Amino acid sequence: MPQLILASTSRYRQELLARLRLPFEAVAPDVDETALPGEAPAALAERLALAKARAVAARFPGAVVIGSDQVADLAGEAIGKPGTHEAAAAQLRRMSGREVVFQTAVAIVAPGLAAIERAEVRVRVRDLSDAAIEAYLRADQPYDCAGSAKVESLGIALLDAVESDDPTALIGLPLIRTCALLRRAGLEPLA
Repeated sequence: MPQLILASTSRYRQELLARLRLPFEAVAPDVDETALPGEAPAALAERLALAKARAVAARFPGAVVIGSDQVADLAGEAIGKPGTHEAAAAQLRRMSGREVVFQTAVAIVAPGLAAIERAEVRVRVRDLSDAAIEAYLRADQPYDCAGSAKVESLGIALLDAVESDDPTALIGLPLIRTCALLRRAGLEPLA
């Protein structure tokens, strides 16, 4: 079996990939994640997922490398990881009562293969008071999450609805699409 590498240091993506019970190594991709001028959120997610996979594949020839990226799309504007409490509060205030589309891309780079898939997750954020935003941020501290919410924990209380055909995409790695790409690379999770 070829070496499987996740081009990410995200603990969320590592936990998700571990569900497939395939041995893998996580390697930092060292990719500039700055959006290009005018780049749409979906295009940004796809470009970065592929760039991460290619960056790590260049260092590990012969390996099967998975890259992934997620960009929150608020009316065509990319919403990234807030980094700070203040930025997270501002993001949640902007998203309050609105639909946000999380664009989650996954790419596989392996000998003779470079492929990418993207999952869209539509999220309706409920109307949020400043008190609810503060209570949530103090409890979950989602400063490393696109869109300032950890839906796998208390962040689910911020939402009215989630629509997706790949349920783990909202957490950061669409496993249905990842499995399909792994099969294309010759790795069967059920083997």
